[in-house]
Amino acid sequence: MAQWGKLHYAQQTCLSLAGKLMHDQGMIWHGARIGLAVSGGMDSWVMLQVMLLRQRIIPFPIELFVIHLNPGFDARTHAPLADWMQAHGIAGHVETTDFGPRAHSAENRKKSPCFFCAWLRRKRFFELCKYYKLTHLALGHNTDDLVSTFFMNTLKTGKVYGLAPKEAYFQGRLTLIRPLLLVDKKTIAQACRQWQLPVWENDCPSKDSTARSQTLEAVLHLCGPDKRIRTNLFNALRRWQTQ
Repeated sequence: MAQWGKLHYAQQTCLSLAGKLMHDQGMIWHGARIGLAVSGGMDSWVMLQVMLLRQRIIPFPIELFVIHLNPGFDARTHAPLADWMQAHGIAGHVETTDFGPRAHSAENRKKSPCFFCAWLRRKRFFELCKYYKLTHLALGHNTDDLVSTFFMNTLKTGKVYGLAPKEAYFQGRLTLIRPLLLVDKKTIAQACRQWQLPVWENDCPSKDSTARSQTLEAVLHLCGPDKRIRTNLFNALRRWQTQ
């Protein structure tokens, strides 16, 4: 079972904001079977921990199921997750793919490696959700992701949209949810350290040059040294996205 005990501020913030968003958006319901997309990074690890704790709070039964798709650079990196799942009695599907190498090969001639890999991952997630008869797929996107995606879409496509907390797919047979969308990256990092979650290094060669990370860096640079501007920006997009 997930550790409870006395929670630190960052841990409690993650748990509380996820609960608020899940309640306000009507994310889940009685008997929901939720696939948790766990990559091995801080965001997805904290989402996993938070969902396990919320499972004990929610007044109706839900099932949680971990899905990990190893991108294929190193088939051994997910060993900490497999060990953690076994120790905590969490069911799931762990699979080594070739998505990462394919995204950086001649096969991918038109799209960025990140776009191509993400497209392959999402397609496989949907296939697995159907195979395991899951009603939900949970992703670990946070407020930093919302901000960067909003500006990336606005500047590159001329369309105003970000990351929805809840989206229906396949005529409502699958619901995609983002429980941590109200939580910023700094708080997630603190909670991850406090829970001592076994995060592993991302071995993708494009990890430091993604469009999302570059966009967020540019936006934060425009905010300047005044932390109030950053706070106002994040809060404004939180409110806009969850209306």
